[in-house]
Amino acid sequence: MSMNGALRLDLLHAAGAVTKQTFAEAMSHLASTVCVVSAGQGARRLGRTATAVFSLSANPPSVVVSIRSGSDLARAIVEEGGFSVAMLSEDQEGIGDAFAGRVPPETRFLLGVWESWPSGRPRLLGASATLDCELGGSVAVADHELFVGVITATDAPGHARPLLWNRRHYQSLKPHAADDQPDAAQHDRGTAAV
Repeated sequence: MSMNGALRLDLLHAAGAVTKQTFAEAMSHLASTVCVVSAGQGARRLGRTATAVFSLSANPPSVVVSIRSGSDLARAIVEEGGFSVAMLSEDQEGIGDAFAGRVPPETRFLLGVWESWPSGRPRLLGASATLDCELGGSVAVADHELFVGVITATDAPGHARPLLWNRRHYQSLKPHAADDQPDAAQHDRGTAAV
């Protein structure tokens, strides 16, 4: 960023930048929770698998999702003024595949058990955690739009381990000893920085 806060988009095309293939190979080593970002209501629901989802702030509680600019989902997020996020559990690989484009958009929500948040946005049951977000802002970067979502509702049942994407494959977390000790696990979660 420059001193005035503007993004230096000219650097995205700078000489010496790595190739798309080199970038993809390096980024394949970054382990990420597999999420479904969705928007819309009823028959107009849209969703897409995403791993570019991250915590932004605890004050106010907010996240950032990266969605391809000009996509139907990006338009729906803007029109609706919000989106939902489902952090998939390790037994939801089929849902991850479906929303990654392996099944037609009109049949994706037939996989899994979906309800609606009070906002009307899609809510996936059985996910390791789910969020409902009001759109707080966005910024276009290269060929993607970064959407800031202010979290208005969450559900994190605590029993499901997240599904991860690493080295172009689904992965699972190895259980931690603290998972069997609710008080210790809660203490660890309560002191983690966001």
